[in-house]
Amino acid sequence: MAKQVPIGVRGEAASTVKHEHTLNYHHKELPPLFSTPHMIGLMEWAAANALLPFCEGGEISVGTAINIEHRAPTTVGARVTTEAVLESSDGRFFVFRVTAHNGVEEIGRGTVTRTFVNPAKVAERYAKSSTSERSEGSLLLRRSRLPQRGS
Repeated sequence: MAKQVPIGVRGEAASTVKHEHTLNYHHKELPPLFSTPHMIGLMEWAAANALLPFCEGGEISVGTAINIEHRAPTTVGARVTTEAVLESSDGRFFVFRVTAHNGVEEIGRGTVTRTFVNPAKVAERYAKSSTSERSEGSLLLRRSRLPQRGS
């Protein structure tokens, strides 16, 4: 991420609530209301959309922290719109003020924090550390098969 991300940059995401987005879909004894995890996911997408123009060369942004209040219920068929506004940044982590609205009232608010990563570089680091761990594990396994002194 070489581009400067300005404070105040905004992103949005919206979705119409379907049954699979409700509490009832996951647990039949619960009411068919928009679930908190789906609301948070939509808020994350709003923040991701705000950072998208600033991604470079294979980068994406990923969530690192959330602090959300789900304040009002929403039923199937309602249109939920989320907005994310960049509030602060230390150059590595980007803190967004997020809100969710169902067309009648605000249903959620809080903060979402994101950072940039390059998935290819992460995979490369993981492959190296996994190879190292496998080698160390093999060495430990081989050592455990050695006869013990005094046996």
